[in-house]
Formats: sequence, C-alpha cells, structure tokens
Amino acid sequence: MIVIDAVSKSFGAHQVVKDVTTTLPEGGVTALIGPNGAGKSTLLALMSRLENMDSGSISVGGLDIATTPSSETAKTLAILRQENHLTMRLSVRDLVAFGRFPHSGGRPTVVDLEAVEAAMEQLDILSFADKYVDELSGGQRQRAFIAMVLAQDTQYLLLDEPLNNLDMKHSVEMMRLIRSLANDHGKTVVVVLHDINFASAYADTIVAMKDGALVHQGTPLEIMQPDVLKDIYDIDIRVEEIDGYRLGLYFR
Repeated sequence: MIVIDAVSKSFGAHQVVKDVTTTLPEGGVTALIGPNGAGKSTLLALMSRLENMDSGSISVGGLDIATTPSSETAKTLAILRQENHLTMRLSVRDLVAFGRFPHSGGRPTVVDLEAVEAAMEQLDILSFADKYVDELSGGQRQRAFIAMVLAQDTQYLLLDEPLNNLDMKHSVEMMRLIRSLANDHGKTVVVVLHDINFASAYADTIVAMKDGALVHQGTPLEIMQPDVLKDIYDIDIRVEEIDGYRLGLYFR
C-alpha cells in the first residue's frame, strides 16, 4: 500500500499540496481526480520522489520514499510523467529498453529483451519499434513511454494522465490494459485522470483533490454522486447508471 502522512508541498509562495493524509490500497486501480490545479500531478510526483516534500512522509510498499536508495525504489515503482522530453534521438525499442535499466544495469539479458518486446506488444507498437521517437504522432509517443514504464516491471505503477494525446479507441484500450495489470498481474496502479467516467468505470478507489487538499475518497459508487461531484468541480453534474456503471453528464 501507499501511506501518505501529512504531506505538503509549495512552489514559492503557492502551496500546491496541503497536509494530505491518506492510504491508497494494495492492488487494484486508484484514480486521482479533480479540477486543474488541484495538486494531483504534484502528489503523484511526491510519491515517486520526482519532487521533494516540504513536510510529511510517504511510504510505498513499506519503503520510505525519502530515505530509500533510488536503485531500490526503481525496482518497486515506476512513473509515467505528464510531459516527457528526450535529450537524445532514440528508437522506440531503445526507449522502452530504458525501463529495464534498474534490472540490467545497462547490460540487458535475454530476460530483459523479452520484457521489452512484451511491453511493446502490449501497447501495440511493434510495427514502429525501429522508428525514432521524434517521428511519431503524439498518441504513438505516449504509448511508447507507457511501454517503457511497463517494461520496468514494478509492483507499483504511477501514471500521470496516460490518456494524453490518445484517441477514443486507444484511450479505452489503455484503461483496459490498466485494469488488466491490476486484475491479472496483481499490480497497484495509481492514475491521474481528467475523465470522471473513465475513473468510475475502471477504478476501484477514487481520490478527489481540490485546491491542494484531499476532499473526497471512496468507491466509484460513493464518489459518483451529484452532490459530491458538485463539491469537487463546482458545476452541476447529472449522474446516470448505464450497464451498472455510474456516469456523469456535464456537457450541458
């Protein structure tokens, strides 16, 4: 599980995460939702030590994020950033292979190469594995970076807006893959989502943030209530149940 205790983070005079305390369950899919500027991506970055906390503590799988060596945390958790920039020209296969570095130390074995191929197959990117990343469309590039994260083969996956640049088909395929990683492979997945309906349909737990604070946490049934959604987003959202899923209608 991921234990977050009294965590705060400021950038200059602006406090973006405000004294957040919660426990994210072991296994399954946890979705972080909330309006822009709520602190979702920053909280995810704090969990992965991409950002340093001003106060509080976080443990992932029993490891204290602040004190555990990076070589050990890299075998426990992997993160997909919201924005990814490359400083060198790499093929898709070489990019995905970077995910194996915590295991291979730069000297890939047959097992590492098999993991790279398997990750590319899962993301349906084998057909352009030898292309350079800068030659890809935004959606193809996003899938390549997610394949790199999958190749790392960690118990915890932290995904910051993995649906960025994906069309409807690939967004659904991505959420099905995330669900499969939890159901079939026992992974713990924490994902930042803007679409509350994807969160409702695919997550086990929803954590809602607003203005840097955690304001609601519960099952999709508990969160997908008009009064709860109004409190999170400051708009009226009609909730309908379709095929057992509670979906929000907010386009009018």
